[in-house]
Amino acid sequence: MNSLSTIRFRQGRPRRRGIVLLIVLVALMVLILSAYTYTELMRTHYIAADLGGRQVQSRFLVDAGVEATRLFLMQTPGVQEESGGHFNNPMYFQARNVLPDVDPERIGSFTVLAPLVDEMGNLAAVRYGLEDESNRLNLNILVIADDLVADGGRTLLSALPGMTDDVADAILDWIDEDDEPRDFGAEYDYYQSLDPPYAPKNGPLDTVEELLLIRGVTPQLLFGQDVNRNGMLDAHEVGPQSAASMADPLGGVSAATTPAVDPIMEGSLDRGWSGYLTLYGQELNANQAGEQRLDLNSEDLETLHADLADTFSPEVANFVIFYRQGNDEYDGQDQGVPASTVAVDLTIAAERSISQVLDLIDARLEVPSPEGGGMIILNPPFPLIGMGAYIDHLMDNATINSNETIPGRLNVNQAPRSLLLGVPGIREEIVEAILSNREMNNRTDNSTQKHEAWLLTYLCCSLQDLKAIQPFICAGGDVFRAQVIGYFEGGSASSRVEIVIERTTATPRIISWRDLSHLGRGYPLEVLGLTYQDPGALSGGVGPAPVRPAIQ
Repeated sequence: MNSLSTIRFRQGRPRRRGIVLLIVLVALMVLILSAYTYTELMRTHYIAADLGGRQVQSRFLVDAGVEATRLFLMQTPGVQEESGGHFNNPMYFQARNVLPDVDPERIGSFTVLAPLVDEMGNLAAVRYGLEDESNRLNLNILVIADDLVADGGRTLLSALPGMTDDVADAILDWIDEDDEPRDFGAEYDYYQSLDPPYAPKNGPLDTVEELLLIRGVTPQLLFGQDVNRNGMLDAHEVGPQSAASMADPLGGVSAATTPAVDPIMEGSLDRGWSGYLTLYGQELNANQAGEQRLDLNSEDLETLHADLADTFSPEVANFVIFYRQGNDEYDGQDQGVPASTVAVDLTIAAERSISQVLDLIDARLEVPSPEGGGMIILNPPFPLIGMGAYIDHLMDNATINSNETIPGRLNVNQAPRSLLLGVPGIREEIVEAILSNREMNNRTDNSTQKHEAWLLTYLCCSLQDLKAIQPFICAGGDVFRAQVIGYFEGGSASSRVEIVIERTTATPRIISWRDLSHLGRGYPLEVLGLTYQDPGALSGGVGPAPVRPAIQ
């Protein structure tokens, strides 16, 4: 009976033979999912660590680009010209490989870029090279301009697009040393009335951005539409209409953009005033060989006479000493004699200085006859006729001061039309003649425009016109600006800086370093360049990028 009951009891219980297998399978799935999640987490950490490492490497790629730029500027002008120059030299400044790799995604390179600006000051494209700071208006020489010409500082500032007299005077009041407001300016009392109050600088600016503290200067005026500071207007920086008609960044056509200012005004606010302004422009007071020029106003007349005779001729040496000793200029028609035929007394002290080297051109003097009883007329050692035979040699080797550098003059070979129109004493027809005749890349051995006096030889202006504007112009400076981008050609990581390099010493030095990495890479990979890849794979372009040796 017990056995039968037991059998019936077992037959009545539910069967559970598969439940253990099900539990095992669920547990196995959980373990697999956990392992997969852990693997994905580790993979994500690996990718993040790898990307972080490449981001750090991209900063070193920037450093390599900066040092390569400094090395280029250390070369003599002749070597620079043979290498392609610094104005637009893609073979040296574009897609220079630093980290070669079998994986194209991991190739690390740098590119050095500068904006290509048309004659009106509009952004046109990019170029691979450096921007001369003398193409911009140096804010810290505005007060000096006031000393040279009445309202000279305001005249220079008025060239900026959208500039008004009240803003110009406010900028000058911020820079000058006194607390006396100009006609339309603002000084201490105005800034003390603000909340919170502050005082004007009354001294040189430290950064261009400091202008934002000045009455009337807005971020839109200072920085324009180029938000990511890449020197060209991207689609997100302009309106829909202008975005549709923008020129390709690699093209040479001026971008059509929504006008930022009244179209009758000169220049463009695409880059804002910051694209026209600098604090660093200056030029080395030396000749093309890097040697110090002769100071025509030296107090040591004996040494000056010997140096002039050696560099130029005894006639030039005698004439300059007679000029410095206060002899009157002669404007008559009588025939004179060369200065080399008249003995000069070097014991007589100098009575006057030479205001410009150009004062010697076509100048004639009346000097006492060594034999007594009359005056002798000295013919000009630098006659106006035949100027082309000597003008470069004169401007290259003579100066009116012993300073090592000359600050703040405007480069007539590259500055936009708007800034040229702001030069005190210049006329519109002179500007048009400059634009029609200038060489944008004039730092070459065979150039005839190495000095600002080319305006005379090209008949752009008269001698008197050049004398009026010469204190404000030059033919090129020795301080340069550029953006250096270090990047991986797969697009994974990049760094970007804007540098200003001064070449007024034997070793070029960095005087400004601004990290722009937070604004993004700034340029498409096909603009930066691809060392070994076909840019058509990324941009639809045609043909492979040039192959360059890696930087070791």
